[in-house]
Amino acid sequence: MIKDVKIRKLNRFSDDRGWLAEIYRQDEEGYQPVMGYISVTKPGVIRGPHEHKFQADCFVFAGPGNFELHLWDRREGSETEGEYLKMEVGENNPVTIIVPPGVVHGYKCIGETSAYSVNLPDKLYKGEDKKEEIDEIRWEIDPESPYKIK
Repeated sequence: MIKDVKIRKLNRFSDDRGWLAEIYRQDEEGYQPVMGYISVTKPGVIRGPHEHKFQADCFVFAGPGNFELHLWDRREGSETEGEYLKMEVGENNPVTIIVPPGVVHGYKCIGETSAYSVNLPDKLYKGEDKKEEIDEIRWEIDPESPYKIK
């Protein structure tokens, strides 16, 4: 486990219409998102790895589809500095996961179908009115990056 990364298993409540799962609760997470987006990733496609200096991400992986999630703790002085975590998330393992700043993260769509994810970050993309620099260190474009997803 990586310090300050919060992983919460999602409980699905099913009936004859389908299922429902709470993906975020302010009273449980101690976290405040400011925007949200959904993305669809095609089979075999990798997103990241990248990290943020100031932003935390709150990912929801609940399906359809599955991902292989990768996390590396780059935070100097962290109790888990240098630690690496890899896990399957999505339809087969529905979770909400909060990734703090300084933790490199990325994921790969595994399986034969596209996979869906939701992100509820705590900072606005490009800031107010999209006028600020993007808060990302894009490790995936660095050929010398020690953070690889295959």
